[in-house]
Amino acid sequence: MQDISYAGKRVVITGAYSGIGAALVTVLRELGADDITALDIREPAGVDRFIETDMGNPVSIDAAAAAIGDGVDVLFNNAGVAATRPAEQVMRVNILGLKRLTERLLPGMRSGGAIVNTASTAGNQWPQNLEVIRQLLAIQGWDEGIAWVHDHMPVIADGYFFSKQAVQVYTMMLSRPAIRQGVRVNSVCPSPVDTPLLPDFRATMTDKVIDWAIAEGAGRVATPRDQAKALAFLGSDLASYVNGVNLLVDGGFTAAMTTGQVDMAALA
Repeated sequence: MQDISYAGKRVVITGAYSGIGAALVTVLRELGADDITALDIREPAGVDRFIETDMGNPVSIDAAAAAIGDGVDVLFNNAGVAATRPAEQVMRVNILGLKRLTERLLPGMRSGGAIVNTASTAGNQWPQNLEVIRQLLAIQGWDEGIAWVHDHMPVIADGYFFSKQAVQVYTMMLSRPAIRQGVRVNSVCPSPVDTPLLPDFRATMTDKVIDWAIAEGAGRVATPRDQAKALAFLGSDLASYVNGVNLLVDGGFTAAMTTGQVDMAALA
């Protein structure tokens, strides 16, 4: 189908070495992608160009953006770390680095393009922190952003839930100015996924919570390919009028939770 073809499009993916990012490379190849640039700390398989990039380091991010230049069609902000890392590092990679790369590349992106962020259902509680998240997203300087993080550790906590809340809010806030230059901005919000990061999430959120979320969703853990297909959809012309959406790809877990259908007693 022509609307979901990636042939002739310049694609950039962060965090493509393993998990969802690696699955996304495979899915995009199946959809005709012939120009994939990956930004990661390790070189992924199957890409056309690799730029070694630390998404928690502004100098590294700026160098990568300069090397990429203008003319990107689709940016997949997929890199992320779990709360097994220090909270500052989680914030650096999951939101500050994502935002910096996006704002470096967006002015030169082609009209008709798309930005797709990998958020999380862990960020679904963003309404309770909306105003403080807006404060963070309004900060332009990297050092000022890090200082803000240190000043707000009580609300940031381990960094993971708050960073993913910020990604969901950033997706919505950026969608309006970006569409004025013809670029859509959306996110995918996965529930637990069978990736190399899953043991980290089990360590920080407990096996009980992870297994409960899986059981109360589709009854099976999501595969990286499940998430990659949703990312590929949002980045394609098939989603040409989809903008500012945080797409829940969680097997129905959030819907069940919202309508009071989950077994809360299982967490007792």
